[in-house]
Amino acid sequence: MAAVVAAGGCSADEPSAAARPAVDRGSIAGVQEFGDLSRDHVENAVAYRPVPPVGGQHGPVLQNCGFYSTPVQNEYAVHSLEHGAVWITYATDLPARQVEILKTWSGSGSHVLVSPYNGLPSPVVASAWGLQLRLSGADDERLGKFVAAYAQGPQTPEPGAPCRGGAGVPR
Repeated sequence: MAAVVAAGGCSADEPSAAARPAVDRGSIAGVQEFGDLSRDHVENAVAYRPVPPVGGQHGPVLQNCGFYSTPVQNEYAVHSLEHGAVWITYATDLPARQVEILKTWSGSGSHVLVSPYNGLPSPVVASAWGLQLRLSGADDERLGKFVAAYAQGPQTPEPGAPCRGGAGVPR
């Protein structure tokens, strides 16, 4: 049984995703869209689909945006997605040169979270609330387009919400 937690910063008073303009997903080849995502806060672990998650029930605390060299908690990262973050996940065996490229994205803005992830469907996956792009490497030009389009993009359930003040200490 899930316990729903009321927390400041996640409110039904925010404009709904339907009230904001849609993004032309056709402009970035390969972007997958996922709908019907709960915004409930829960204290328990969540079984997410797809992997990595693109939204849904999540922890009451967000994951601070930035670069992490170890996996982060899904439920906290999903809370960051709700705040408009793009979560770039990479395979734990991604070559160091590729990881260094991804690290630069975490410094590119306040709403980018980068972390390794076990069991990815591709070497690099970029996720935003309700959206996902699988990539063969960090140097794929679509990654930059995805970050530009979706970090604090029109799909964000809580536009303007911070991606700081939560869990984790990014490098």
